[in-house]
Amino acid sequence: MATNGDLLEETEPHNTFDTILVLDFGSQYSHLITRRLRDLHIYSELLPCTQKIADLAWTPKGIILSGGPYSVYEPSAPHVDPAIFELSIPILGICYGLQEIAWHHGKNVLAGEKREYGDAKLSLAASPTGLISPLFADMGPITTLHTVWMSHGDKLSHLPPGFHTIATTPNAPFAGIAHNALPLYGIQFHPEVTHTASGTTLLRNFATRICGAAPNWTMTSFCEQEIARVRTLVGPAGQVIGAVSGGVDSTVAAKLLHAAIGPRFHAVLVDNGLLREGEAASVHETLTAHLGINLHVVDASARFLAALKGITDPELKRKAIGGLFIDVFQETARALAAEAAHSPSAGAIDFLLQGTLYPDVIESISFKGPSVTIKTHHNVGGLPASMHLRLIEPLRELFKDEVRALGTQLGIPDALVWRHPFPGPGLGIRVLCEVTPEKLRMARHADAIFVQEIRAAGLYRDISQALVAVTGAEVVGVMGDKRVYEQMVTLRAVQTTDFMTATAYRFEWDFLERVSARIVNEVQGVCRVSYDSEFLPAACGGG
Repeated sequence: MATNGDLLEETEPHNTFDTILVLDFGSQYSHLITRRLRDLHIYSELLPCTQKIADLAWTPKGIILSGGPYSVYEPSAPHVDPAIFELSIPILGICYGLQEIAWHHGKNVLAGEKREYGDAKLSLAASPTGLISPLFADMGPITTLHTVWMSHGDKLSHLPPGFHTIATTPNAPFAGIAHNALPLYGIQFHPEVTHTASGTTLLRNFATRICGAAPNWTMTSFCEQEIARVRTLVGPAGQVIGAVSGGVDSTVAAKLLHAAIGPRFHAVLVDNGLLREGEAASVHETLTAHLGINLHVVDASARFLAALKGITDPELKRKAIGGLFIDVFQETARALAAEAAHSPSAGAIDFLLQGTLYPDVIESISFKGPSVTIKTHHNVGGLPASMHLRLIEPLRELFKDEVRALGTQLGIPDALVWRHPFPGPGLGIRVLCEVTPEKLRMARHADAIFVQEIRAAGLYRDISQALVAVTGAEVVGVMGDKRVYEQMVTLRAVQTTDFMTATAYRFEWDFLERVSARIVNEVQGVCRVSYDSEFLPAACGGG
């Protein structure tokens, strides 16, 4: 007889959907391979290149070896588990991945005389049978030149035994190789980046034509499966508690739990005093009146402001906010558990809902080794032992755009599904100096003006995240006939698909002048406005 554990393992996406496994060698583009495949409705997961195949509880339909910043011939270079070549499944090596395949089959890789970065013209080459490789199907006749993106210094010195050339560039005579008998392919360029014109077609060819993966990854199928999985996990009497913020991630996760177990899910909104203008009241109305979610609001704003007194370092702010949040949440959980024990649907609160997304998972497993902390993440890292709760992470396998698609599938209104994300520590980290009621007032009011103008200009859906930061810098300004010495605030707006990387939004100058004028005229204590146009990882955008 199957146990709950067996059923839960069976319903993991990689056991339900044909899955392409991406093994990450540390390339800045690795996550894009997974993203492109998901866009093609082909389920894909990313794991570090150190993954032992014997420890993998499922079998992928195919494997892609990513690029990486290493040289395969260096003693410290990472290498894939040789067992992957014994699985008898298709393997595609990209850049470093190509060199890894060649290294495994003869160690014929060396430093190139010329590095190749940027656009290159790729020529296709016929296989020994006279045909174009299936990797390049639907990409035009063999005479077609293809623009591809190169980023490498090393290259193959000669073909590995048993392989033939399927593509070349002027600087890379082995820009594409394939095994004569086995489904092993290697390409020196990056099909996952938009600069490679036919990159999506190539990835589709590998996944569907060569691996035979069915393109059936949709939010409709995932939604049905995940609701069933949660019901099985929680059981007929179990209860779940979870924090919500009104953001798309927590809202979608809460709605999914509500769809699975109804009022046995208890949503908690901790008002930490660091929310946007009118946010606590708005979230309460939205989740209860419009989505029917069982919501409990806790006003702990005074405690959070006291805990932040005198702190200016953003990492220390995060830790102070996160630590107090756990204390407040635990207090609320104990009170709700006592109530639940005597409710009509009596049952212990054994589970905690957490809105972990796939980019959070990638950050925690990506092959980079120990690195400097950019920021303390509020989702990955486990629970305090004292909570004695089991995690439920229904969004753990999804990218942000997939979460939005799931929200639409669950019937959540577009205004919520497309709401800009807001960091867990809230305005505490958008006030770049000591957090005080006065600085929070400036941040809230300026943020409200910025978002109002963005909406009025019809730009809200074009922008992925917009924010105002109170810098803490006091600057000289002239207002009317009076010289003032007041705060400078910085505007930031970014565009991104997956919230892994982001580019600054290019506003028209008239728009920025209008927003700046409103903020200076309407927000007391602010006399100057700047706009941050730097390209940054999205994680640095205000979260």
